[in-house]
Amino acid sequence: MTSSTHQRLLAVDFGTDLARHARVLNRVRDAVLSGQQPPMPPREVVARSWSRLQTVGVSPARCEEIVVVECADLESRRTRTPLRAVLPELRSTLTTVAGEANFVVVLADADGVVLWREGSHSVCRRADALGFVEGAQWSERVVGTNSVGTALIERAPVQLFSAEHYARSHYDWSCTGSPVHDPRTGDVLGVIDISGSAMSIHPATMALVQTAVRLVESTLWREHITQIEKLRAKVAPVLATVGGPALVLDRHGWVVESVGIGVPERLAPPCAEKPLLVPGLGLCVPEPLSEGWLVRRRQDGPTIELELDLGAQPRATVRGDVDWTRALSPRHAQILRVLASAGPTGIDAATMSEVLFGDRDHVVAVRAEISRLRRSLGPVLTTHPYRFAQDVMVRTLD
Repeated sequence: MTSSTHQRLLAVDFGTDLARHARVLNRVRDAVLSGQQPPMPPREVVARSWSRLQTVGVSPARCEEIVVVECADLESRRTRTPLRAVLPELRSTLTTVAGEANFVVVLADADGVVLWREGSHSVCRRADALGFVEGAQWSERVVGTNSVGTALIERAPVQLFSAEHYARSHYDWSCTGSPVHDPRTGDVLGVIDISGSAMSIHPATMALVQTAVRLVESTLWREHITQIEKLRAKVAPVLATVGGPALVLDRHGWVVESVGIGVPERLAPPCAEKPLLVPGLGLCVPEPLSEGWLVRRRQDGPTIELELDLGAQPRATVRGDVDWTRALSPRHAQILRVLASAGPTGIDAATMSEVLFGDRDHVVAVRAEISRLRRSLGPVLTTHPYRFAQDVMVRTLD
């Protein structure tokens, strides 16, 4: 992250008169939310959040009504989250200094539910009064602009000071939060947040939170590598007896081991109901194996049969090791009919645009439709050019 980007994320600069700035922000918020001209514009991240909340009709007063999930739900979330594994490391880095620095450290999940909260006893008591407790739903829709829920929506670090919060009850607080990503999938797992008194805010807090996030994501990646190595040891005897090109993937699509074929380090996450397109192997149906998937080419003819019923109620049926059917929109049925007519040579986006729209100017729309169609049918379709995959036998019913 560049220094200019880091600077834009900060709610205050070094040397800011915090009391004066808080008073100005109070006037800014009141003016913006009442439709008047503010003394200065709110920061972009704050303006976007306020606009989202006003658009959906969430009032600042409603954001003071705290919602807490049931105990059983909280425990279930704690058990399921991969973030549980990083708690010891997070405690050794952030929580140990939280008491002396007068802040609390919060770990929330991807829904904005507070899973764990630790730190200064005095700040914890103030957080209790606010409703900032374990199990509380701290999403933006529930409590307004805040560094947990807003960071989840922005998918970026967020620091807030005083009246930048949407709910008036949060004015005495400052908070800094940053999303934690799953290094295996890129998905957001949750948020690490540091919160405390508004007058205790410091620009360095952002760097502290981001350092903690990098540490957590590194820990998750090391755990991923360990699991890959354990799975590799388990599946080695199986691969030795396959008798042809094959590979084993973990449940996220990472290649554990392969024989007789060179592949990227990661493929699409396997699914029992859909074929998987593997470079060099074609279409394969993944087979469950230990904590992963065995992927190999079938030897008895085409891997997949695609039956297209393009009548009044169009649908596509894929037959392989697993059979499944998807309903088709009229546009998708039209695209599949064109591809069936084009045969193995396929068709490019501009030509498809001419067939569908009467001109070659709708390439972007074509790409979007093909993308949606591939999400529905899986890799029975390939791109560059658009056509059915080599191992798919297509049969059209009118």
